[in-house]
Amino acid sequence: MNIVVLAGGLSTERDVSLVSARGIRDALRRRGHKVCLVDVFYGFGKRGDDITGIFDRAESLDHEIAAIPTDAPDIEKIKALREDKSDIFFGPNVIEICRMADIVFIGLHGAQGEDGRVQAAFDLFGIKYTGTDYLSAAIAMDKELTKEFFMREGIPAPKGVVAEKGKKYLDFKETGLTIPCIVKPCCGGSSVGTTIVNSEEDYVKALDEAFKYEDRAMVEEFVKGREFSVAVVEGKAYPVIEIAPKEGFYDYKNKYAAGSAVETCPADIPEDIAGKMQEYAARAFKCLRYKTYARMDFLLGEDGRIVCLEANTLPGMTPTSLLPQEAAVLGTDYDSLCEYIIKISLDKYKN
Repeated sequence: MNIVVLAGGLSTERDVSLVSARGIRDALRRRGHKVCLVDVFYGFGKRGDDITGIFDRAESLDHEIAAIPTDAPDIEKIKALREDKSDIFFGPNVIEICRMADIVFIGLHGAQGEDGRVQAAFDLFGIKYTGTDYLSAAIAMDKELTKEFFMREGIPAPKGVVAEKGKKYLDFKETGLTIPCIVKPCCGGSSVGTTIVNSEEDYVKALDEAFKYEDRAMVEEFVKGREFSVAVVEGKAYPVIEIAPKEGFYDYKNKYAAGSAVETCPADIPEDIAGKMQEYAARAFKCLRYKTYARMDFLLGEDGRIVCLEANTLPGMTPTSLLPQEAAVLGTDYDSLCEYIIKISLDKYKN
């Protein structure tokens, strides 16, 4: 098949996306497909260039992709490097190349990629793509809305309220929470802009940090405990994986700096707890109306309480990411997983 792996973009998870996309591209090429890796924002060439036969010369789009830096990218610098200086999200020839593909493997992470807008655009252009549809992606990207869905379905989630930029700061006493607590962007990812607040004096600083990235922040109870994740593929929960940062919490650096966290799959927890997490993950997948695949993140409190933190529409797909590790426990290697995601994504267009 002719496949586009779409990556990059303008989210704080841009670098993660590029590394995921490189792994996906290489895996699908090993499976015999013709694969173009396309940066959604930079595009390819100039508008109007002849892209005939682009999949037969896919290597012309290849470029070096470095390891994931320990700091989130500077989006304004990314914008400034675009040759045509346009602020249109889709770079030159992106839509045209995607329309020529049998399917687009969406390797984007964060805003634009995981919030449903790219999926909606592709639906309008008649472009087939991997992963869930625009509606479920939009719901899951918003942590406040996701929490409402979880509460309605009886899926335990941390208590929290939303503060809005530009309005009088929500007084900490009005949150109904206690110190410590968590402040994070309402629609962000990879823990960028997230702060553990250990005093009321630090609360406003934490809001300011979250508001650097968007206009709404989630103020949430702090649940001290162990961190886990569960992938769900076609409604089936995969083995539970535990993520244990060597220091601090599972922030951007600990997620992507080599050796910063110990990941164990299957997680070393009692079967009943693992089963309950898998049950909650599958229910979350269903209630958020996901299609194909996703990943749910959990905390197991020191008191034994399980809470579902959030849902991830497009889980990281570097060869060492959480989903590939869970799949490996079931006997599915990385290349086969990428191929399988293509298959189940094409299946959704048969209905």
